Amino acid sequence: MALVSVERRGGTAVITYANPPLGTMTAPGSAEMLAAVAAASADPAVRAIVLTGGLPDIFIRHYDIGELNVMGQRLAPGAPSAARQPEAVGKPGGTFGELVDAIAAAPKPVIAAINGLCMGGGFEISLACDIRIAATGAAAIGLPETRVGIFPGGGGTQRLPRVIGEARALEMILRGRTVTGAEAAQIGMVHEAAPDALARALEIAAEFEGKGAEGVAYAKRLTRAALDRPLGEGLDDERRSFVEVMRTEGARRGLEAGLPPNQIQEL
Repeated sequence: MALVSVERRGGTAVITYANPPLGTMTAPGSAEMLAAVAAASADPAVRAIVLTGGLPDIFIRHYDIGELNVMGQRLAPGAPSAARQPEAVGKPGGTFGELVDAIAAAPKPVIAAINGLCMGGGFEISLACDIRIAATGAAAIGLPETRVGIFPGGGGTQRLPRVIGEARALEMILRGRTVTGAEAAQIGMVHEAAPDALARALEIAAEFEGKGAEGVAYAKRLTRAALDRPLGEGLDDERRSFVEVMRTEGARRGLEAGLPPNQIQEL
């Protein structure tokens, strides 16, 4: 049974994850979603990607505890050396790490339509997205890993402070707190809360059908790199990239469409 389905809505690829009955992420699910994200990222007809959950009121509940338990047993002191090598069963690294990195690096906007429960690995997937829309009534969003003796290992400790600041992220992660969709919007963990997260995400995704794909791709890459390097290095990259994007057909079409007809003739 496939865990991931892909549907095209105009220029938007909607990638839906469902693993009934609990909606947890697994190693096979990570691999399927990674393949879907990679295909959508490489398709020039796709202008935006939306990730959502296929079960009622569940985005992705969390990463499968059973798989993590198996990993812990194989890494335990005294375990046979041949079985102590980490496998691609999610956190840390493995296919799950590839998935969140692929979402963050996709050359087009990725929007999380958080339709319900979104904890642990599920929230880490949404943190890798560019825009997060939560259902107002989503029951729990956050990183509760410290409650079971581990910590967020799929990007949570690095991405959440960049979203809500170090102080609040420390409090959320150390205490293992979760919040509702409405509360997540209030503290900036998501960009918006809406009664129907998928419908709102599709509205935003549709905006990118009228924008030059190259300009959006450059803007995403530069903005994501801004906090990870010195200002001067970022400015140099921005200026070089601006010249590059000005050479593209998308930029020319967009600029011409934005000018009065008499000014277009003067170019």
